[in-house]
Amino acid sequence: MDIRENKRKRRAGTYNFDPGVEMQHDTSPHVVVVGGRKVTAQCASLVLSYSRRLFIQYYPGFTRFEARVFLNKAFGFMGGACTRCIIDNTSVIVACGSGPDADIVPDMKVFGDMFGMDFIPHYIKDPDRKAKVERNFSFIEGNFLAGRTFSDWHDFNRQAMKWCGDVANHKPKRSLGMSPDEAYLMEKPYLTPLPVYVPPVYQAGTRIVDVESYVSLDANKYSVPERLIGKEVEVQKHWDFVVVYFGHKKVAEHKRPIGQKNRRVTDTGHLQQIVRRLAHRGPSKEEEQLKGIHKDLDLYIAELKKRSKGRGIRQFRRLIEMKRSYPQESFLPVISRALRYGLYDLNRLEQMILFHLAGDFFGIDEGS
Repeated sequence: MDIRENKRKRRAGTYNFDPGVEMQHDTSPHVVVVGGRKVTAQCASLVLSYSRRLFIQYYPGFTRFEARVFLNKAFGFMGGACTRCIIDNTSVIVACGSGPDADIVPDMKVFGDMFGMDFIPHYIKDPDRKAKVERNFSFIEGNFLAGRTFSDWHDFNRQAMKWCGDVANHKPKRSLGMSPDEAYLMEKPYLTPLPVYVPPVYQAGTRIVDVESYVSLDANKYSVPERLIGKEVEVQKHWDFVVVYFGHKKVAEHKRPIGQKNRRVTDTGHLQQIVRRLAHRGPSKEEEQLKGIHKDLDLYIAELKKRSKGRGIRQFRRLIEMKRSYPQESFLPVISRALRYGLYDLNRLEQMILFHLAGDFFGIDEGS
């Protein structure tokens, strides 16, 4: 027998399913422009095998967390789930083994049970078993992605969901003789209904608040109240946001910078004490009132500030009162004389001003 005969692809049949029996899930990397940057995004897709109804979303990466986020949205979009979901043999959902006998990761098994469905990997080297989801990826690249750019990941997934409703599921398919949306109307009554309550999808962990009052998560930092520096807190990562708890009480919530690294997300309300301290480092309003009147006065208040506690506000207020109470013809000459002799006792300064007003400045008889 010619060896080439063995390598030649053999004729294959098709899989046909009753409504509500099977759905297929897979991912594929696509190069796209998000926020002005070219990135490789993971396209996650779910399709109902009977009606061919399609749902897609995009993620910077695809871990177990993104898998639960996606499937939660997909089942909501479909209004229910089929009894089984065909997947590949990657470690995102499969714990060990391969094919239909593989062991599913425990938390993913619990997730599937909540929606009344089972994850079933296909046999190794049998990707055609999930061909209904596989063949959609070239359609997505050639139709949805063609000529599109996206401002951020939220905009990306909003457009993807709209495309599913307006184009992918609205377009008639020859194999169905109708559109997926029309076939879906026949399949929907057979889907396992959604649970009465679907808990939010999040990933939890503990962190120690650093000396700058931030916690680290996925190469980004999020602020928490300054009083928690050095304490252990629980951090919950949701798809859109991050929540921080201390002692079962929510202490912070931030929008999550998806697909970005080395970002600081700050709530200024958490850093009020630091902001107040920074504000007190600058010149006080009392100091500003005294500046610019005379060069000797500017030098005098600079030296007075060095010899005062804090920003010298109390001394400057008294100096302002002297300036208002006594004429400049007496106030400014005395300031110049006090600066020359290094005199910064404000009680003695006021006495000098009074002597000057009485014509007995420093006890010198100017007529002699």
